[in-house]
Amino acid sequence: MENVEILPFSPELKPYFNSINRVWVEELFEIEPFDKEQLENPEKYVLDKGGEIIFARSEGKIVGTIGLAKVDETTYEMIKMGVDKSAQGKGVGMILAKEILKIAKEKGADKVILYTHSKLKAAISIYEKLGFKEIQLCNDKYVRCDLVMELDL
Repeated sequence: MENVEILPFSPELKPYFNSINRVWVEELFEIEPFDKEQLENPEKYVLDKGGEIIFARSEGKIVGTIGLAKVDETTYEMIKMGVDKSAQGKGVGMILAKEILKIAKEKGADKVILYTHSKLKAAISIYEKLGFKEIQLCNDKYVRCDLVMELDL
């Protein structure tokens, strides 16, 4: 996608973190309690704990978002990568993921983990292209998760 601009979190953009992610989660799974907390209160559950949220804008429209949650001093979790249907398949997810990994490195991360589901083929393709490796099957942290992936930075 041409002319994708990456924007940091701001109060004006906060509703997009919720709306863009809510669409795909509700379409494929269901909103879990932790989703509701992160989506409705990203300052408290992501930003205030040392994480980041960024947005992709193209042609004046917010078309994607992604978050980075701090796990510990050297580990971060990539969370809530969502792309508006109008922009899917155009490279926005890859742009967002690369930028959030750059931010993780700037924050001192040695490792980034993520929890996903095997049916999210497009997302997994992005993760694999970035070098993420499957490390275990998952069935404890999130109901909709069946796979944990990791990237050493």
